[in-house]
Parts: sequence; structure tokens; C-alpha cells
Amino acid sequence: MKENILMASDMNDYFNKKKSEDGFKKNSSNSGGNGGGPKGPQMPDLNFNFGGGKAALMYFIIAAVLVLVLAKPFTIIQEGERGILSTNGKYSDQALLPGLHFIIPVIQKVYIVDTKVRIINYASRIETNSHASGIITKPAITVLDKRGLPVSIELTVQYRLNAQFAAQTISNWGFSWEDKIINPVVRDVVRNVVGKYDAESIPVERNTIAAAIEMGISDNIKSLKNSPAILQSIQLRDIILPEKVKDQIERVQLAKQEVQRAEQEVQRAKQEALKRAAEARGIAEKARIEAQGKADAITIEAKANAAANIAIAKSLTPKLLQLEQMKVQSKFNDALRENKDAKIFLTPGGSTPNIWVDMKNAKQRTTAQ
Repeated sequence: MKENILMASDMNDYFNKKKSEDGFKKNSSNSGGNGGGPKGPQMPDLNFNFGGGKAALMYFIIAAVLVLVLAKPFTIIQEGERGILSTNGKYSDQALLPGLHFIIPVIQKVYIVDTKVRIINYASRIETNSHASGIITKPAITVLDKRGLPVSIELTVQYRLNAQFAAQTISNWGFSWEDKIINPVVRDVVRNVVGKYDAESIPVERNTIAAAIEMGISDNIKSLKNSPAILQSIQLRDIILPEKVKDQIERVQLAKQEVQRAEQEVQRAKQEALKRAAEARGIAEKARIEAQGKADAITIEAKANAAANIAIAKSLTPKLLQLEQMKVQSKFNDALRENKDAKIFLTPGGSTPNIWVDMKNAKQRTTAQ
């Protein structure tokens, strides 16, 4: 503003000097024309008209633009943001929506708050994106288990400011509302939930613990007046146990694996034994069936022979036997006619068949002797 006043003063001096020089020349010309001599130097006529109405209008416009630029009686709120209007230090009940808003300079002021999703990472090490906009990194939460052993919990909390009650939240909690609401609630809930378990059982109950932490944080935030924040998600990322607990869990796991391996070996041996027993039963059953088949075949054959013999015996009569003997005797007679050296042996009782031997055949002769 001071520079603007100096610039206007310099312009006034320029126009006044210019007008004085023009008036001096005019006076000199008039005095020469009237025949009079020089009347001596005269005082310049000071006129603060600023060169007429156009110059004044230009100065007014320049001054107005300077006031707008320096005082800035407006503000622009982007999407994903809300404006908290403060009038003489008092916050308005309703937040300003995205867009252009005019304010009274000096008296009113607008504070911009972010309503986009924000992230708090509770981690043991700083991550590469920890300095990105909307991402906050805090130390992992150290909790004492049921027996007093320290356990570190790493988790990620996604949340955002409730745009509907943004003005009330800032009025009640201030601009550091995250450190007053989200962080204390998260740490308190995690300690209460994890403190109910032994360190050895925490990895086993991971899903149950994660669900209990999410429900506890959500219930605590919703119970606050005007629900200042909206939780998006809570992710349990890692559970860091003491080294001695890790070693103990590892030993237990190895012992369980050995027991499982032994049980598997026993089951495998049982399966092999059952398999061999089944094979033996199969072989025995096969042999029994084969033997039974052979016995049945012999029995059937014997029964058939017996039945045949019975049938034959019943069919043999004395006359039939005499007829058969006569047939055989006829054959022997025919043989004797051809071979006179043959000898006939009659069976006792004169029953058939009779036996005869060819004496010319050395083998039969030897056998008959």
C-alpha cells in the first residue's frame, strides 16, 4: 500500500511540474506580445486535478485491484476439502462446501481441512511412502500379554474426517483432532484386546484378535459426539513376539510336526499291514475256491462213474454176458486160425474177457512166461 501511495505522489509531482512549465511559457509569450518586458519569475499554479476525470478513474481502478489482491476477500475450496469460517475468532456451525466463497477481510478467515481418506501406519520401521500426503507413520504399538511379556503390534488404520460435522469437530477438538481421537483410541483398544491372550496363542488367534480390534475402535469412535471420524478399514499387518517366545513356539511346532510324522508312519504301517492281510486273504480264498472246485469236480466225476456203473450193473444179465463171451470167443477163434502159435488163457469161471498171447512175438512171449 505504501508503494502505491508513493507512485501516486510521484505522478502528481510530474503533472504539476508539467503544468507549471506550460503556464510559465504562456505567460512569457503573452508578455512579449504586449510589448512589455519581463515581469520576473512567477509562482507555478498548483492544481491537484490529476489530469482530469479519466486519470482519477484509472487511479481508482488500480487502487481497487490492489485492495482485492492484498486483502483477498474471497477463498476457493477444492473438492475433498471443507472450509471452517472464523468470524472474529468464532467458528461457524456449518463448514463451507467446495467452491468460491467471499469473506470480509480482516474480520473473517477460512481454515481449510482435508476430508479425504487418511492413513496411519503403526510400524517398527519407516516405510518409503511415509512422507506422502495423507499418510502418517507412528511407532508400533507395544502391548503386554497376559503374562506380562512385551508384544509389538503393527497395523494400518484408514479413516477420514466426517465432512457433515467438520466444523463441530474442529471447534471441539481443534486442528490436531487426529492425535486426540484416532491415535489414543487405537492404542487403548489394541492394549485391551491383546492383553487378554498369551504370547504363544496370539498368532493362532490372529483373525479373532483382528476382528476384536476393528470392532472396538469402531465402537469407540462412533460413541463420540457428532461422530467426528469415519473409519474405512483396520488391517492387522504383523505381530512381533519376543525371541524366547518365538523359540518356544518353534520348538512346539517342531514337536507337533514330529508327532504328526510318527502318526503318519503308524497309519502308513497299518495301511501296509491291512493291504498284506487283504492280499493273503485273497490268495487263501483263491486256493480254497480252486481246491473246492477240484474236489467238486472229482465228486461230480465219481458220482457220474458210480451212477454209470450202477446203470451198467443193472443192465448186465446172464444171457447178455453169454452173448458177450460168445463174441469174444469168436474173435479168438478167428485169431487162432491166422496164428496157430497163439495161446489162450481163460479166466476163472469162464468169464470174459479171455487173454491170448502171440508166441511169435518175443515181447509178448517173454511177458507171458
